[in-house]
Amino acid sequence: MDTTIKKRDNSAQLFEEAKKYFPGGVNSPVRAFKSVSGPPLFIKEASGCRIVDEDDNSYLDFCCSWGPLILGHNNDKIREDVISTISKGTSFGTPTKLGNTLGKLIVDNNRYIDKIRFVSSGTEAVMSAIRLARGVTNRTKIIKFEGCYHGHVDSLLVKAGSGLATFGESTSAGIPEAFAKETIVLPLGDSNALHELMMKMGEEIACIIIEPVPANNGLLLQHKYFLECLRKKCYKHGALLIFDEVISGFRVGFEGATHHYGIQPDIITFGKIIGGGLPVGAYAASHEIMSHIAPDGPVYQAGTLSANPVAMSAGYAALQQLLEPGFYEEMESKTKAFVNDILAFAEAENMELTIPTIGSIFWIAFTKEKIVSADQIDPASMEKFKVLHHELLQRGVYLGPSGYEVGFVSAAHTTEDLNQAAEIIKECLKIVFEK
Repeated sequence: MDTTIKKRDNSAQLFEEAKKYFPGGVNSPVRAFKSVSGPPLFIKEASGCRIVDEDDNSYLDFCCSWGPLILGHNNDKIREDVISTISKGTSFGTPTKLGNTLGKLIVDNNRYIDKIRFVSSGTEAVMSAIRLARGVTNRTKIIKFEGCYHGHVDSLLVKAGSGLATFGESTSAGIPEAFAKETIVLPLGDSNALHELMMKMGEEIACIIIEPVPANNGLLLQHKYFLECLRKKCYKHGALLIFDEVISGFRVGFEGATHHYGIQPDIITFGKIIGGGLPVGAYAASHEIMSHIAPDGPVYQAGTLSANPVAMSAGYAALQQLLEPGFYEEMESKTKAFVNDILAFAEAENMELTIPTIGSIFWIAFTKEKIVSADQIDPASMEKFKVLHHELLQRGVYLGPSGYEVGFVSAAHTTEDLNQAAEIIKECLKIVFEK
């Protein structure tokens, strides 16, 4: 791999131009590289596990478009099916056979759902799931957990106020206080706080929503007991349990974290992998709950590009490959080997480092403490990540540009690729811990 110093002249020029057209020069905030050094990379092409920027620098990619590309970039089967579909048209605003095909593939291979509704993003899926839960229960208040991110939905873009169990406070301008006050924010993993809250307000709660694998603010793996506690409390008080599997769905297994933990939620939201690299989201549940969705029921939700045929063909081509025997076992095995190689080195060098992992997801944390909640993350550790990110870029390894973001291994990463990346990461960790 080329380890010469990577110049970003063309990316820098494009970024300055982009600032004329887009807020902060980007169309999603973290892309601006505010938490790391230099201008953001402008990527022009990719194949397998490698991306190439506008300065012709090549990188081993562990961001994978923030998770969707479990098969790697420019997968042959997905590309061929998308081109074939586009040749017949791009959007009709009608039902299509492709929608049926993907819907059947998912429902037939997921014992936890009966029906599914396609939308165009993970945020839209979560927004629709919350509305559905409120419509089913005829209640308005919801519970979320500190450190879990569910997209930029008004009622979920909130943080905890003062006290153990509090009504939410907006984390963004433009969200009315009344919206945030419908959300109660609890400490992640705190079953006692949940019990106290449900004893006081259980009959007012429409739903509890959680990432069963919290992976938007570090990788905050939870004890199964806590997730089981959520299930029991929802049953007891008539609330619905929503598993936000936008990241974990089809990543830790075809049936996601739901099957990994063996817990039946009432509603599951999907995104990322379900679109094979194109914009798709979905929410799914039992026949009974989904019967509340229009046109069958009174809960309205619609979308011009929902179940777009091109996205459906990409998703179907991707998910078919995930059903191949041994796919997930191989993904987990090579991810663990990659992580364990780095951890063994860090242990030998007495570095304050841990790398939690599940399936093909990993997260580099600069501590030896097991982190299960966001408040355990030391903000000062992000300076170490900033150094690591910069040094890795210079050596041709790309992680997402934030120390709070997780990394992803794809099927396109070979053992040789991972061994090479591990050696580069170890080299860069030496620099990080020398500073």
